[in-house]
Amino acid sequence: MKRFVIFMLGVAMLAVLAACGKEEDVPTDAALPEPLEVELTVPEQAEANESVTVSALVTQGDEEVEDATEVEFEIWEEGKKDDSIHVESTNEKKGIYSAETTFEQDGIYHVQVHVTARGMHVMPEKQIQIGEAQAESEAADHHDHESTEGLAIHFMQPEEAKTESATELMTHVQLEGKALENTNVRYEIADPANEIQWADTEETKPGEYTANYKFPKAGTYKVTIHIENDDLHEHEEHTVEVK
Repeated sequence: MKRFVIFMLGVAMLAVLAACGKEEDVPTDAALPEPLEVELTVPEQAEANESVTVSALVTQGDEEVEDATEVEFEIWEEGKKDDSIHVESTNEKKGIYSAETTFEQDGIYHVQVHVTARGMHVMPEKQIQIGEAQAESEAADHHDHESTEGLAIHFMQPEEAKTESATELMTHVQLEGKALENTNVRYEIADPANEIQWADTEETKPGEYTANYKFPKAGTYKVTIHIENDDLHEHEEHTVEVK
């Protein structure tokens, strides 16, 4: 009996030592993924009604990213962001995504690419001059809500919003190309009768703010994103069609 007890104690000690050895093999700090880099290429100048190619090179470290979830170009005339258009890209491989577009009239235009890949979102922006237009400080009107220099806002338009079903409202916010973290972001939601409800967000990833909201009835809703911290208070309006 005594020998059996000694044998069992020995087995238990070996098990403990083996477990300790496994714990030592586990790294204490998980390796963080390298950031996503996007090089946006936009011509400085072009003529109205001529085809213009814009492109984005997406990389992560030394790797060319060919499996981006979304690469979309948003284009608007100076001071008219509410009237922006979205152009889908073509995956040219080797990390390059491109699109062709035309500009119908002279003016200063903004081109912003929205890239979602590997759990990260990046949205650099550049300008293009069409024709003889010159940038004017007074061109921005009250509809262009990105008055804070370097602030970029991207509202992820819901693919399908239905009454009484939770709809995810998601916005990415960046300042000077970096995720704007720890910021108060809320949605002001106006129904077709202009009755207002508010939805608070949760920062699910750095610079990514989401809320789940149940639209009570069908119709066109105005969703205003309010972004506020000690240094800024901005807002941007969008519409959501609810079925």
